[in-house]
Amino acid sequence: MLENVQAYLSKQGVKYIKPEKAGPHQEEMEDLKALGQAARKEMQTLAKLLEERLAPFKMDRVSNWANQAQICRPHFWCYYRVPEDSLDDVAMTIRLYGQSEKWGISVEVSFVERKKSDTTLAKQHKLLDLPIAPSLYYFAQENGVSHRVEGTEENRQMLKAAVRDGRIRKVLVKYDVVVTTSKTMEELVEELADGFDKLKPYFEKANKTKKSPGSFWRFSLLFWCNHFSTTHVRTKNFRDSY
Repeated sequence: MLENVQAYLSKQGVKYIKPEKAGPHQEEMEDLKALGQAARKEMQTLAKLLEERLAPFKMDRVSNWANQAQICRPHFWCYYRVPEDSLDDVAMTIRLYGQSEKWGISVEVSFVERKKSDTTLAKQHKLLDLPIAPSLYYFAQENGVSHRVEGTEENRQMLKAAVRDGRIRKVLVKYDVVVTTSKTMEELVEELADGFDKLKPYFEKANKTKKSPGSFWRFSLLFWCNHFSTTHVRTKNFRDSY
């Protein structure tokens, strides 16, 4: 499962050169491009399978396998939004992390930097108003560098103060899903969907002020109806197999 994604993780930071301009490295560059494209296709398949579990969320495009400078970028991501959201709103995201020896996919409440408005960061920081749940953690950006912060009440209060003082620019809340060779695609999708469940209160908190009460409850109803409908089908199939 996701063999190309795992293999491509080792190419982080490698410079891609068009094969016709790569001289003796032509074949190497052709293989690199093919691997990057195959890895991205696997990530697209996963993102689409997850989307089917997450109504009313709709997936955005999966990030490219290389950036504009043609540097390999294997830590793919994909944003998910509900239909009434604007591009500058806080979204849900899946993002690859780690190296090929030990890696996984995180679910996070975050936003698209190039789409942010003057109100985006303020909305993002509202997630700090909620107590941090078990198995979640923070990812804070300070002086342009992001680092992990354990999900404790003490750290929540510390981050709130740091945001207020301007020492921390932004804070994400995240949930990690480890990928192993024994895990199936169905199991991975299930764990990622569970991550969405865990992070849903923070997503709602960040965007709640812009939504009317009707749209807020409509979103919640659609989300949970889809979740329990899928769970019912999975349980039914399990029982039918015995």
